[in-house]
Formats: sequence, C-alpha cells, structure tokens
Amino acid sequence: MTNSSHSEYSEYSEYSSRSARRTVLRRVLPAVAAAGIGIAGVTGCSGGAAAADAKADTEAAAKATVKTRDTKADTKSGVKSAAAADAIRTTAAGAQFPTWGTRWVVHATPDVNSPSVGMINKNAAGADRITADFQVNTGKKVCEGSACSTYMAHITGPVTGYLSVIAVDIPQDKLPGVPEQGGQNPPPAPGGTRGEALKRAATWLTANGGGPVPYSQSSNWKDGYRQDCSGYVSMALGLGAPGTNTVGLTSSRITRPIAVNDLKPGDLLIDADGNSNTRHVVMFERWDDAAHTSYTAYDQNGDHGTEHRSRTYGLTSSQYKPYRPVKFTD
Repeated sequence: MTNSSHSEYSEYSEYSSRSARRTVLRRVLPAVAAAGIGIAGVTGCSGGAAAADAKADTEAAAKATVKTRDTKADTKSGVKSAAAADAIRTTAAGAQFPTWGTRWVVHATPDVNSPSVGMINKNAAGADRITADFQVNTGKKVCEGSACSTYMAHITGPVTGYLSVIAVDIPQDKLPGVPEQGGQNPPPAPGGTRGEALKRAATWLTANGGGPVPYSQSSNWKDGYRQDCSGYVSMALGLGAPGTNTVGLTSSRITRPIAVNDLKPGDLLIDADGNSNTRHVVMFERWDDAAHTSYTAYDQNGDHGTEHRSRTYGLTSSQYKPYRPVKFTD
C-alpha cells in the first residue's frame, strides 16, 4: 500500500510472463503496536474476548511478510467477477463483503496508525468475509496500486475494529449500502491525567440529546465505543474504540491492582468474575466521607445508562477489585 502520509505498508507490483493479472505484494512492518486488547465479536458489559487472542493476532501482524492479490480485474475498474459481486449481502448485523489478500491489519480506531486489534486473512488470501455496520471517512487517502480510499469500515466480524476499505474486494472506494458515521472527527485523545479521564466520562451524561447514553451490549455510540460498562470506561480512558471488555481492563498493559483505601479519581473498581451478564466496572471519582463508607463514581449500567452517583462496590463485596490505569501521569 502506498500512501504519502502513512508508512505502515510497502508494496510493489510484478507482472508474470504467464499471466496478465497483477500481483501486488505488501509487507506489514513491525511498527504495528500491541497497545490495545482485541475484541473478537460483540462483547457484553464485560464480554468474554481473551487477551491472548489479541496478543497472538498482534504478534502475527508484526511477523507478517507479504499480502498477495491475484484478481481478474483492477479494483477500481468495476469489472469484477460475478461471484465477487454476488458475494455482497446484507445481514441483520450489517452488510457482508468478500476480501482479498492476506494479513490485513484491523485497527483499534479509524486511523491506520492506531494499534492493531487483530487481523483478517491470516492464513489464506481472501479467506475471511467481513461484516460492517458503519464506515468512517478519515480524510486520509490509502492506496494499493490504482485503488485508493479514505474510508475505514467498522467491522464486527470476524474481528471487531476498523479496517481499510481497500481490503474489501469491491470496485468502489467505499462500502455500498453501509452508513457513514463520525465524518472526519478523530477519536478522543488518549490523554494521561485523571482529570481528562473524568471529563470524558462526564460527556456521556448529556450526550444523548441532553440525557445519558443508553446502555447496550451490542450497539456502539456515535463516538464508536460500545454502550456497555467496559466500552464506556474504555472511552473515558481514551483506549481504542469500540473498547476492550471488563476482563481486558484488568490487563497489566492497562491497569495495576491497588488497595481500596488508595483509590484516587479516575481509578477503577472491576468485577471481572462470572460472565457478561454479571461482570461490571465503574470509574471512581471521590470518597463521600472520611470513613470511606461510600464513593461517587461514573457508571454505565443496564438500568439507567450513564450515571454519576454514590456506590459501595468493592466496599461491601469482595468481587470488586480496585485498579489504577497505568497511563495516568498524575
């Protein structure tokens, strides 16, 4: 992939004397960083995606050597095989599309420089179909040969994250029939202070026309983050959209355990046991009294959506453990 503003991929073309078809080789550089947790499929309030899966995907991306395409026509010519055209179909979860090549990186945010959260076509060219629920015009052109696009698709399968539309085997530069979302608005800046995290957390209290963002384990809000508790906290911490799950928030790359009485603004109380219907996470803001009998926290829950209220999680139940985000600089 050639792109003056992006150096993640390099590519060259060669023509075989036995065929007029073009073969484009691309090399994924080891610069793809493992800064996020993979989200394989839709997760609940805490989800169940294993961090090990994301680590394996990221390591594979770093070791990837070539991505090969052998098509019957140029991507932008519009002369595609009938099979490829017929392969595009709409499902309840979104539109499905065929892909080409191998080892395409799926990113955490609609930015080709954001961390990898997985990969499609890891073992065979065009092996995976992707399901996309919306797409974002990033304003940054990415090209592969004569095929260029500024769009990245938010895919929900086989990996959840953002994928350049260039990886999709269609003649258009954006996905047909898939809604656009977010325009060129960048994801929340990661930031490194407790105040920044709390300020982001507060935005969801009024983001829904002056009211709280409703809770959902299967939907993403307008900023690209899942509308469950872990998606909400991921947004507040500035992690990659659509957010990691509750178990992922306990990863040493994101948080470290602390004592309850050491809780400070922006720290988390996490129940990572059980399943997606029982796990939960809230963001601590302040103690309600000197005796530490309760505290005020930001919470995204199934009863009320986004809330800012007094809680006792972790004080009366040992299921909730206190954690401190390692990114905080204060």
